[in-house]
Amino acid sequence: MRTGSASILVVDDDPDIREVIKDRLESLGYEVLTASRGQECLDCLEKQYPQLILLDIEMPGMSGLEVLREIRKRQVNVSVLMISAYGTIERAVEAMREGAYDFIPKPFEPSHLALIIQRALERDSLKKEVEILSEEASDRYRLIAGTNSKMNPQLHAAKKAAGSSATVLLLGESGTGKELFARAIHSWSERKGKSFIAINCVGLSKDLLESELFGHEKGAFTGAHQQKKGKMELANGGTVFLDEVGDISTELQTKLLRFLQEREFERIGGTQTIHVDVRVIAATSRDLNEAVNDGRFRKDLYYRLDVVPIVLPPLRERKEDIVILANHFMQRFAREAAKNFTAMSPQAVNQLLAYDWPGNVRELANVIERSIVLGTGPTITPDDLPPRIVTEKSAPLSQELSYHEAIDAFRKGLVEKALAENNGSRVAAAKALGIQRTYLSRLIKTLRID
Repeated sequence: MRTGSASILVVDDDPDIREVIKDRLESLGYEVLTASRGQECLDCLEKQYPQLILLDIEMPGMSGLEVLREIRKRQVNVSVLMISAYGTIERAVEAMREGAYDFIPKPFEPSHLALIIQRALERDSLKKEVEILSEEASDRYRLIAGTNSKMNPQLHAAKKAAGSSATVLLLGESGTGKELFARAIHSWSERKGKSFIAINCVGLSKDLLESELFGHEKGAFTGAHQQKKGKMELANGGTVFLDEVGDISTELQTKLLRFLQEREFERIGGTQTIHVDVRVIAATSRDLNEAVNDGRFRKDLYYRLDVVPIVLPPLRERKEDIVILANHFMQRFAREAAKNFTAMSPQAVNQLLAYDWPGNVRELANVIERSIVLGTGPTITPDDLPPRIVTEKSAPLSQELSYHEAIDAFRKGLVEKALAENNGSRVAAAKALGIQRTYLSRLIKTLRID
């Protein structure tokens, strides 16, 4: 039986069963969390991000079915396996109708339990390897979550925030996908049938940006030949995304603060107070704490925006997602350009993995689009990549490497570097890489690292 590195939460009021399952799963290499009550399970999900839950149907207080319904209500993206005793099979089937993956009847054979868990995790891996959310018909509005564990807390927080109208502040370097994340939150929310309107706060004067946000009345200023409704008014019932909110003027910050507090405003040159129901998602690549300390950004506005902060990691910190993202962009741009591109050579993959991507996901998309436009296909090769990507630093490890060999060679380099920088400590290296220690141990064995 192939071992795993996933985190599994076992919920059962019988301590003996919990201990048996825990011992078996840990022997297979899984990280195991336990809970004895339904509410304890839900409390655990506020802090932990298990890939799978083993949930007993019959428990005192909150039953397994009630816990399952609450998990689905909270939109927690986790597979659930129900544990059912004799006489509760009908309830187990009912649980599957409620969204459970499968059920395991008691008593169960350890080997059967391991097989069902492996199948559930493999299915989940197929779903999550490229988690694509279509907010609109256009392929350009898709969120590619990838597989890196550093994205799990961000996705979890975003999906929880989507169920409310709380203001979300997306932080991270330019090009990390903040607008796509904002579109995802909108599409996960009850507002998904309403408008999503994005406004870039950079490059507009205070007056132009104010007009974009709140509109103006006829004659309000030179050139205002007719009344104009602002984006806040047009998005009533939906979501407004304020990109690079850290660049708005201090004068406009005051009006934005009032809007966030009261959800009301007046158009420029107007006297009528307009009330709207709009969800605001803001984003910035700037350090707002530093801007507040320097007096360039209002502290009270910062607190209004920072209700649910989500920091998106740069691409260089989740390099295992590069191939997933590059494949997605290759398929998209090949379709748009009506060109036949179906693969990337191992050498091209190695070049992409070795580059640091200062422009993050946006830069990767641009590189792949250039390769499609200038290349002949059907395979992207190093010759199709820009010169800055193909450097001595990122020279192919070997022209004879297969795709999987190139990936393994790169992973081996990352692990060896992390171990060296942490004096051989596997615990510290795993933390630096953002992976579980058990998974690091498996990598060391698989990649034959001394």
